[in-house]
Amino acid sequence: MKRQRRLCCIGVCSAVVLALGAAAPARWLATDGVKVRLEPTELGGPKIVVEYDLKDPNVTPESPAYVFLRYSQDSGDTWQLVPMDALRGNGFDIVDKPGHKEVLWWGIDQTGVADLAQIELRVRAIAMAKVPAGRFTMKSLPGGGLDESGATRPDPNLPLYYIAKYETTIAMYADYLNEVGGEGAGWNARMARPERCGIIQEGNHTYSVSPGREDYPVTYVSWYDAMGFLRWCGLRLPTEAEWEKAVRGGLYLDGDRTVDKHRDPNPLPERRYPWGDEDPNAGGVYRCNFDGADDGFERLAPVGSFQRFASPYGVCDLAGNVAEWTLDWYSTSYHAGLDGFRMVRGGSWMAVPEGCDAVTGATQLPLQESSIMGFRGVRGPAATPR
Repeated sequence: MKRQRRLCCIGVCSAVVLALGAAAPARWLATDGVKVRLEPTELGGPKIVVEYDLKDPNVTPESPAYVFLRYSQDSGDTWQLVPMDALRGNGFDIVDKPGHKEVLWWGIDQTGVADLAQIELRVRAIAMAKVPAGRFTMKSLPGGGLDESGATRPDPNLPLYYIAKYETTIAMYADYLNEVGGEGAGWNARMARPERCGIIQEGNHTYSVSPGREDYPVTYVSWYDAMGFLRWCGLRLPTEAEWEKAVRGGLYLDGDRTVDKHRDPNPLPERRYPWGDEDPNAGGVYRCNFDGADDGFERLAPVGSFQRFASPYGVCDLAGNVAEWTLDWYSTSYHAGLDGFRMVRGGSWMAVPEGCDAVTGATQLPLQESSIMGFRGVRGPAATPR
């Protein structure tokens, strides 16, 4: 028998036209009360001032929001990401507390905005987890020896980065398609299968979600589809090293070193799973969604269904549910990309328990689409695939 579980809702986004505001439902962190006005700058050029309220009380420095803005000046036919370096204020990029926010968009006359009276602006926020800089124990060989972060040592040292707390949901991906999918890019017919995904293509390249599927992870996405979504919101895929550190935690969970001592040593720096070394079904307690229906789910589970068994940084579903694309090439040699495969990590709803651990990975052609593969994003230093 399937057990009912409380969903972990990722929230809603807000859309606004300069003349008025309107809410658009989706599964993002909740933003509300969006107001936009045009003001002159001290240098004489215009600036847009965006105010909104970030409603989620769970936003903290350790679990911040990633906030990005997109705009249209042709009644929503095409959309563009507002460059982060054009923004100022306390309500964009990594935001570490809820409440009222103000964002200043400078240099709008240099970004090709022609008619300020008609511009439409959308504010979206994604739940993230902070992963402090420092070393961690890496048990797998990243990409057969190739990792875009350069982390190939037993205890690689990674800079600070932020990783999405949840796998990208069907509703989030549908929002992306409705902005960029004018030619059907990023969607394939298998996504319409309600038991495996549930994104329905309607007339004029618009997309809707099968009722009740909003909080499930999107599937049937290729590596290129995942990269397209993440570029749309200003993120990227995690490297294998970043993905594995998010599972295990660093040698010290608050980073490597304070002024004179370590503060928070990781009790299980070589843990097999995000929660520790116990098997996913040890003692009859199911800690993730893997092969079979005894965990409460015959196939996919809504994101965050096993939040109690998140990683040391609070990242959910790194074991099971969907295997996750990473940035890295797989290579049987140390020559970049000769074998043409990308790495996926974390196991899936079809995997045996051992396949959901922190070490096991699989190779997939980047064009491959499957009901067991999804993705999540990272905000951190540039790591360009080669």
